[in-house]
Amino acid sequence: MAILDDISAAVQAGKRKDVEELVQKAIDEGTSAQDILNGGLLAAMEIIGPKFKNNEIFVPEVLVAARAMNAGTALLKPLLVESGVKPIGKAVIGTVKGDMHDIGKNLVRMMIEGANVDITDLGVDVAPEVFADFVKDNPDLDLVCLSALLTTTLPSMADCVKAVKETGAPVKILIGGAPVTQELADELGVQGYAPDAGSAAAKAAEMLA
Repeated sequence: MAILDDISAAVQAGKRKDVEELVQKAIDEGTSAQDILNGGLLAAMEIIGPKFKNNEIFVPEVLVAARAMNAGTALLKPLLVESGVKPIGKAVIGTVKGDMHDIGKNLVRMMIEGANVDITDLGVDVAPEVFADFVKDNPDLDLVCLSALLTTTLPSMADCVKAVKETGAPVKILIGGAPVTQELADELGVQGYAPDAGSAAAKAAEMLA
């Protein structure tokens, strides 16, 4: 469908206003919210993710694309709820204690949210007990996403993983950030690792499937 291709192209170009206008037009023409989400918005991020991973585009371009996608998603949310389309899961994200970096974390949050996941952002410098309390207070939570940009905060990430596991809740844990590796994920015994924001969104969707 041409309009879905136009929506995808506008998202990739980061044209927020165009995305809003095209999504509204598609809604007015009777295209289902689910089709607009999958065929337009998510289709764009499926192109953006690999391009980012391959260094064909960089953080600023991904940020504007994610913001454009979220503008479109905001128009669709009430319609998705109305038509009974539920989020594919519930997640929480935060940068671990001692680390104040939020650009990567914000990018991951926007991309995961765009993949129709109900995600709460706890911000930066989040203590292990804060993650644990959130898990305890939200028995329907599926996924905990932990971010770190500093090598010095990796012990804090380990503490956060430990605190979440000690709640005994059946949640999955996804970790990422510059110093994080698959080896660390294996060592900490978590279910997911993502090297970048594009991979994180795809990995989160896979873990929630």
